[in-house]
Amino acid sequence: MMQLLAVFQKQGYTITVASAASNFEFSADLNSRDIQTQVIELNNASFDAFVSDFQPSVVLFDRFLSEEQFGWRVVEQVPNALRILDTEDLHSLRHVRELCFKKEIPFTTKAWLEDDKTKREIASMYRCDLSLIISSFELDLLTDVIKMDKSLLLLLPFMIDEIAEDIKWTTFENRTDFMFIGGGKHTPNIDAINYLKTAIWPLIHAQLPKAKLNIYGAYLPQQILEMHNPKEGFLVQGRVDDVNEVMQAAKVCLAPLHFGAGIKGKLVSAMQNGTPSVTTTIGAEGMQGILEWNGYVENDHAAYAQAAVRLYTIKLTWENAQEQGKTLINTLYSKKSLEHIITKKIEELQKNLSTHRQQNFIGALLQYQTFQSTKFMGKWIEEKNRR
Repeated sequence: MMQLLAVFQKQGYTITVASAASNFEFSADLNSRDIQTQVIELNNASFDAFVSDFQPSVVLFDRFLSEEQFGWRVVEQVPNALRILDTEDLHSLRHVRELCFKKEIPFTTKAWLEDDKTKREIASMYRCDLSLIISSFELDLLTDVIKMDKSLLLLLPFMIDEIAEDIKWTTFENRTDFMFIGGGKHTPNIDAINYLKTAIWPLIHAQLPKAKLNIYGAYLPQQILEMHNPKEGFLVQGRVDDVNEVMQAAKVCLAPLHFGAGIKGKLVSAMQNGTPSVTTTIGAEGMQGILEWNGYVENDHAAYAQAAVRLYTIKLTWENAQEQGKTLINTLYSKKSLEHIITKKIEELQKNLSTHRQQNFIGALLQYQTFQSTKFMGKWIEEKNRR
């Protein structure tokens, strides 16, 4: 989101971030970045007055839940505004995968298609003029399975400054230990930490008794904090102020994810900091195209542990993986290239918005009042609150 805001600022937009969420300790200071903020309420007509007065030329929804709540109000008050949905990742995909994992059954696209959250998320995408898709896997899923028109979608992964060929990262000899990083409010992270603790780390620790595994992340629950065990080299460190600092100190990043969606920030950060990683098929999904991974992709816990030990102990293997991370960033996540792509796409849509919407018949169908259950539910709650 911060990268998207930076793109709009670069194009000369005046930006207001409107949110129904409260600020908290680690909230970004948007005002210092010359971005205005506006507190808005769910199911309240005060938003109508706000957006009507502001008259935005572009409205960007942060995930489909925001579009469900406020999209119909935007359509009514500023119908000519370009509506963009930032999916972040396909929440329905992550949700169904988690359900399947907990039930110990294989994930299938059939299960995904049948889930109510999938229907809600896809409907939200059709109601918008453009949806930003962060993962190539998810783009293929939408175009091949849902048969969504490609004109409604834009593949836009993280936008990152290219890594210079002569960059001086911390060397193999000056790095030590393994690391995992991930917020405690994200279920795939909690599962991955449990998996490390019970299945993977004991195998690594048996071969590398002097090595440690540092677990970083804000809001880690008590069950994770209690896993802290210096004798086993399993250290639960909690939140860090500087991800880059701990990444460049570590020799290998571990991310054994069983379920999830989108692009994994921890793995992109590892590439940016020259830290090889070991992950799973889910972890690397949609992140590498036809290129090699910057380390290893393993799903079996024994093979995973062996790959981690190999990276940790063999300098040439480690250095080759580090270079591959640089190739991945510069090829697939180039800020300069991706900024041009999204800027050009927005300009094209704004010039031909009427034609674009005429061609999106399903979107028009979903905007029709008899299909707007969210709108009338919102109005009912608003009236109930007023009384």
